[in-house]
Amino acid sequence: MRETRAPGVRIEGRVSKGFEPVREAFAHNFEAHGEVGAAVCVLRDGEPVVDLWGGLADPATRRAWERDTMALVFSTTKGVTAACIARLAERGVIDVEAPVARYWPEFAANGKAEIRVSDVMTHRAGLAEVEGRFTLEEACAADALCAALAKQAPQWPPCSAHGYHARTYGWILGEVVRRATGERFGAVLAREIAAPLGLEYDLFVGLPARYDARVARTLPAPAPTDPKERELRERFMGPDSRLGRVLSGPSNLFEYGDMWNTRLLRGAEMPSSNGIATARALARVYASLVGPVDGVRLLSPETVARFRAPQVDGPDLVILVPTRFGLGFALPPMLSPEAPASCFGHPGAGGSLAFADPDSRIGFGYAMNQMQLGLTGDARAASLVRAIYASLRRPR
Repeated sequence: MRETRAPGVRIEGRVSKGFEPVREAFAHNFEAHGEVGAAVCVLRDGEPVVDLWGGLADPATRRAWERDTMALVFSTTKGVTAACIARLAERGVIDVEAPVARYWPEFAANGKAEIRVSDVMTHRAGLAEVEGRFTLEEACAADALCAALAKQAPQWPPCSAHGYHARTYGWILGEVVRRATGERFGAVLAREIAAPLGLEYDLFVGLPARYDARVARTLPAPAPTDPKERELRERFMGPDSRLGRVLSGPSNLFEYGDMWNTRLLRGAEMPSSNGIATARALARVYASLVGPVDGVRLLSPETVARFRAPQVDGPDLVILVPTRFGLGFALPPMLSPEAPASCFGHPGAGGSLAFADPDSRIGFGYAMNQMQLGLTGDARAASLVRAIYASLRRPR
C-alpha cells in the first residue's frame, strides 16, 4: 500500500505498475475539482490494478474516508439493477420481452397492456413521471407509487420515443422483480449479485441501519455562480421542466439535499436511485460481467452482448439531449464522453460512475460524496477515465 498526499489530503491504496496516471488524476481531483472524499477502483482480468481512497467521508466530523467507506451512488444504481435483471433473465425467471403485465396484471390498465419489461429498461414506456400526491414515507415504501403507476396512462405513446425514467425505472422494475420472485428487490440483489462476489457488506439497495456508520455523508452540489449556468440549470432542471419533475419525483419529494443522509432514504429500496456501495464493489460487479472475478462470472458473454447492445439512440424527451441505452445500461457518450464505444454501465447524479469494457477487460467504479451537477458532465470522473485509458495505452 502506498500513501499519496494532495495538499491537505491523505490518499491511500495501491495502483499496479503502469497505472500511476490514475493516482495522479485522483489526487488532482482534490486539488482542482473540489473533491472532498472519494474512492476509485479498477479491475483488469479480474484483478485489481487500481484501488484508491482518500479525503473525508464527513467534513463536519472530520471522519476520514476509509477502505470500506460506502457512498450513495444515485443512478449508478440503475446499471447494477440491469445486471440483476439480466441474471434473472438468463435463468428464465424474467422474460424481458414479456409485457410487464405478465408479472403485474394491474399494470395493464389505461393502455399499458403491451408495455414490455425491456421498454422500461430502455426508457420507452412513457411513464417517466408518477401522477398523484404522496408523502415521502409513501414514496419510500413504494407500494402507493406502484399502485398509481399501474392505474395511470402513459405520458407519450409507448415505444414511440424514449425519455429518461429517472425514478420510475426503479419502482417499476423493482415491482416486476418482486412479482416474479416473491422477494423485494434488495434481497434479490443481495442473493444474485452481492453474495456470489463476496459483497454482502459492500453493496445494497435498502441499507440496514447497522451499516450507517460506514456511509459517507452526501454533500449537495454548490449552487452555480455563473449566471448563464444558473439560467441553463433552471431551464433544463427547474421545477417547471419535465426533467426537474422527473428527478424530484411525485410531489417534488426528492430534492438533492440532506434528506439523502436520513435513515428513511438509506433504508428505502429504490432500484433506480439509492444504491449504496463501495467503489470496489461497483468495479467487481462490472468486472464479473466481462470475465471471472475470483472464479465468478455473473453473466454469459451472450447475455452481456444482448444487454449492452444499443436499443435507443437519439433525442431524449426528458433530458432534451441525445441519450443512448442498451437494456438498462447507459452507453457512450452518455455513460462518459471519455469512455470507448465498447463500454456499458451507468453514471449517477453528482458524479459517481461504474462501467465495464469487454475490449479492455476492465471493471471500473468511482464513488464520492461531494455532488456536482454540471450540465456538461463531471470533470472528476472524466479525468479518471482518461487516466485509465492513457495507462492502458502505455507500453508494458
